[in-house]
Amino acid sequence: MSTLGFALFATPIGHCGLAWGDCGLTGVQLPEADEAGTRKRMQLRFPDCHESVPPPAVQESIRDVVALLRGQPNFPEDLSNIVLDMEDVPPFRRRVYELVRAIPPGTTLTYGEIARRMGEPQSAQAVGQALGNNPFAPVVPCHRVLAAGARAGGFSASGGVATKLRMLQIERASFNGPGLFDDHGAP
Repeated sequence: MSTLGFALFATPIGHCGLAWGDCGLTGVQLPEADEAGTRKRMQLRFPDCHESVPPPAVQESIRDVVALLRGQPNFPEDLSNIVLDMEDVPPFRRRVYELVRAIPPGTTLTYGEIARRMGEPQSAQAVGQALGNNPFAPVVPCHRVLAAGARAGGFSASGGVATKLRMLQIERASFNGPGLFDDHGAP
C-alpha cells in the first residue's frame, strides 16, 4: 500500500484526517484533541507523504464523511461507495471490516454478533481487537459495534467511549433495550 497524500477536514466532531493512494483510501483518522493533534497523528501514521489537496474522488469521500458526522437527513446510508486500500490488512481483519461496513447508520451490533455472522462465534474478542486497530474509522464504522448487553465497550479514538456515544447519537441510533447510555451521560 502506497500513500500519496493526506488532508485534514472539519467535521462537527472536530478535524478528521484522510490519506489516499492509487488504490483507494489508505487511512482515515477521527479527530484528536485539536486540529494540530490530528495533523501530528496523520504525519506519524503516514511519514512518507505530505498534506496536500485531495483529488476529486477523495474530496467526494470527505464530503460523505462530513455528511455522516453531521447527521444530515440525506446522509449516505453507508460509506460503501468509498474505496479502501486493504492490501496490508490481514484477512481476518478485512472480513471484520467488510461486515462492519454493512451496518447501516443508526443500527448497532455486538462483537459477538459480528463473530457469529463471520461463522466464528468464539472470536468476539478477536473482532474487538480488529476494531480497536481499525485504520478507517468512520468509513469502517466501528462505533456501531457494542459489547455484550448493549454496553458501549471500548473505543480507541480520542475521547474514547464519549466519542463513540456522540457518533451514535448523531446517527440517532436505536437500541434493542437499556444499557448503552446507562453508564454515561450525554456527550
